[in-house]
Amino acid sequence: MPHTLDADAVRTWCGLALDALGRARADIDAINVYPVADGDTGTNLYLTVESAARAVDAAFDGHAASAAASRPTLADVVRAMAHGALIGARGNSGTILAQLLRGMADVLADGGPDGNPGAGAAPDTGVTLGAGAAPGEDEADGLRRALRRAVDLAYLAVAHPVEGTVLTVAVAAAESAERTTGDAATVARAAYEGARTALQATPGQLDVLARAGVVDAGGYGLVTVLGGLAQALSGEVPAPPAPARPGHDAQAPTGTSEQDVAGCSADGAPDGGPAFEVIYLLEAGDTAVTALRERLDALGDSLVVVGGDGLWNVHVHVDDAGAAVEAGIQAGRPYRIRITHFGGAADRKAGSGGPDRPGPAVVLPDQSGAQGPTGGPRAERAPRAVVAVVPGDGLAALCAEAGATAVATRPGEPPASGELVDAVRRARAREVVLLPNDTELHHTAAAAAAQARAEGVRVAVIPTRSAVQGIAALAVHEPGRSFDEDVVAMTSAAGATRYAELAVAERQSWTMAGVCQAGDVLGMIDGDVAVIGSELAATAETVLDRMLASGGEMVTLVLGADLPEEVAERLERHVREGHFAVDTVVYHGGQPTAPLIIGIE
Repeated sequence: MPHTLDADAVRTWCGLALDALGRARADIDAINVYPVADGDTGTNLYLTVESAARAVDAAFDGHAASAAASRPTLADVVRAMAHGALIGARGNSGTILAQLLRGMADVLADGGPDGNPGAGAAPDTGVTLGAGAAPGEDEADGLRRALRRAVDLAYLAVAHPVEGTVLTVAVAAAESAERTTGDAATVARAAYEGARTALQATPGQLDVLARAGVVDAGGYGLVTVLGGLAQALSGEVPAPPAPARPGHDAQAPTGTSEQDVAGCSADGAPDGGPAFEVIYLLEAGDTAVTALRERLDALGDSLVVVGGDGLWNVHVHVDDAGAAVEAGIQAGRPYRIRITHFGGAADRKAGSGGPDRPGPAVVLPDQSGAQGPTGGPRAERAPRAVVAVVPGDGLAALCAEAGATAVATRPGEPPASGELVDAVRRARAREVVLLPNDTELHHTAAAAAAQARAEGVRVAVIPTRSAVQGIAALAVHEPGRSFDEDVVAMTSAAGATRYAELAVAERQSWTMAGVCQAGDVLGMIDGDVAVIGSELAATAETVLDRMLASGGEMVTLVLGADLPEEVAERLERHVREGHFAVDTVVYHGGQPTAPLIIGIE
């Protein structure tokens, strides 16, 4: 039976869309020939929706964790969905999808683009009620307007719109919805069917699709996402999208080689186009972004700038990646910068799990008075406690021994704000210092801190960028000091700790130190690739020498889950013989992603 267009329906939609994209990801990657045949559209769309779904879950978790145990409204959830898609958008199609979701959120959260829901707004849906309209009719009208707003914003975001792409499919969905009467479920099904039909026509609108005998990959992904919406509202599984290769079998069309389908020319630039994809988040005002669009448009193609309210996601294909980043710096503050060399079809993280995750460690004092020996709650609140996010079981145990409440992360699954709020509660302290230990978690930690403060806990977030920066802060934690003095001392210790991480590249990639190949060992110092080597221990020695060249009193080695003990012994000996008066401490961190984390104090 049809479901109401409310917060629960949006959460269900995100889950269904993510599951469907997970099943279709490989197929969508395989037909990715436009704008660049780099075979990652399905993966990019999956990661974009995954980020949106995670943000929606966090919105529910945050409300469930509140003292009143409230439930989020539709406005809360669609805004979270749009924000999650914006900060997690990948690739050309993922960035456009993020803007489509933002457009829908404009209407569903605020009752329209003007942001005025009106006096008749339903408390949960936030959709403006028309005069005499029944709630079901109002939801359907809100969905129609949301789809139209999504299309309008998406076309504004793309510098040079091209027909036969995801934009064309989005227009067909909006037009089909506008022609359909009935409830929201009926409108959603009509949007899906209109998009599904338009997708099959894309080869006739774009020559590159016709030559490859495929439909548009981004459009296929959007149809999949709209199918999740139709199922969430109707309770019925829609008919699957038509074949990705209309009139063809699964093989490449006659006369098309694997090299042609891959789109990789001899110089590494697909189809003779720009060599690099550049993506970053940007904090900047509207005027600066207008100038940025003009500059980037002159530098390359496939320019998409989405977002608003001071936060933007910038995507462009260029030959001069440095100039594209420099343009962002002139416009505002770019971060989460990803540069992909199309010849290698790899992103800058090179399989390392992200450039900002690792760090150094120091000897920890015993702070166990904040909680019991197993980290469980005490009957009464302690004066102060520390909550630390860490990437490995060994580091979690180390923090627990020092009296902190540890939140262990799983590869590819960062904790939501609700998990951090639960950890603050488990600490049972009147004052809590929160150590996110990852740049990507700073906003999540801030949200958790705000929730905990609403429950009467005094919380300070120290913006640590790695687990061992957090451990360095924990080493100087002193509950006997005033709260402010303690936070200042911990912040100073974290800031004085440089960190490095070693990782093995999974594929060819462009890095700050040059182009690496699959299997190369990458030495990342303070988040940037600084050394490319062929053997882990030797690369680690080079990283140590570079870091110690600027001084240091203590080296901390945090061993990953599978790193042999002999490597640590070799590195200890290297420091002892080459750097006098420098101590070395070794911990078994157990982190699954980074074989070795190095810290310098």
